[in-house]
Amino acid sequence: MASLTITTIQPDLVWEDKTANLRHLEAQILSIPGDPEVVVLPEMFSTGFSMRPETLAEPMDGPTVTWMRGIAARRGIILTGSVIIEEEGQYFNRLIWMLPNGQFGQYDKRHRFAYAGENEHYTAGNKRLIAAVKGWRILLQVCYDLRFPVWSRQTLPGPTDAALEYDLILYVANWPERRSLAWKTLLQARAIENQSFVVGVNRIGNDGNNIYHSGDSMIIGPLGEILYHGLAKEEVHTLTLEKEKLAEVRQKFPFWRDADQFAIEP
Repeated sequence: MASLTITTIQPDLVWEDKTANLRHLEAQILSIPGDPEVVVLPEMFSTGFSMRPETLAEPMDGPTVTWMRGIAARRGIILTGSVIIEEEGQYFNRLIWMLPNGQFGQYDKRHRFAYAGENEHYTAGNKRLIAAVKGWRILLQVCYDLRFPVWSRQTLPGPTDAALEYDLILYVANWPERRSLAWKTLLQARAIENQSFVVGVNRIGNDGNNIYHSGDSMIIGPLGEILYHGLAKEEVHTLTLEKEKLAEVRQKFPFWRDADQFAIEP
């Protein structure tokens, strides 16, 4: 069974400074040793979690997505993270899944963080995205989505575990330190309840609203075991996930067979 090498980048973002952030992230990506396959950046990695899309939003052919395409091709990686995008007069907190050949997938954040006014500035997505690479299926999510387990729940599988929807959930975030306990607990919960690997990538440092972020990026196994936990500093971490481990857990503990049937409304 295929393995998958994931590199998480936990940066200290410069508030609303795209040039500085892209320059710094580019240096970090190009310095990753070995052959990473998927490189994960935080939510709104070029700006920080800003409620000023009218000023900061870009079209899909703008400089940030163009930068992602160039870096993915240059390094031969899948590069992912979320960006402020404008489309047909609406603003989206959009996760881009950029392939090295320039093709990409996109997921618009479903759950907008009303506590910070995100619902007043951004349009919600209504469709999940499950990406595929090397036989792995990866559910792509953004930050506040983590608090809503139905949105990430595996749907009722078929007669074998091969019918499960996905093998890995990936969350990109700007999650404040003051609620870090919820972040860490919910990442483990999503892994346990879905019998899936989970990767959560956060930023560190203060943003423009003087809200501190402690990192706590994590990679979690399908039994809820912590495989990596980032400290409160800039970190670039690479870990190879084994599909065989996932198959063993699902076969030994076939809890997925007892799942409830449900449908997600748009």
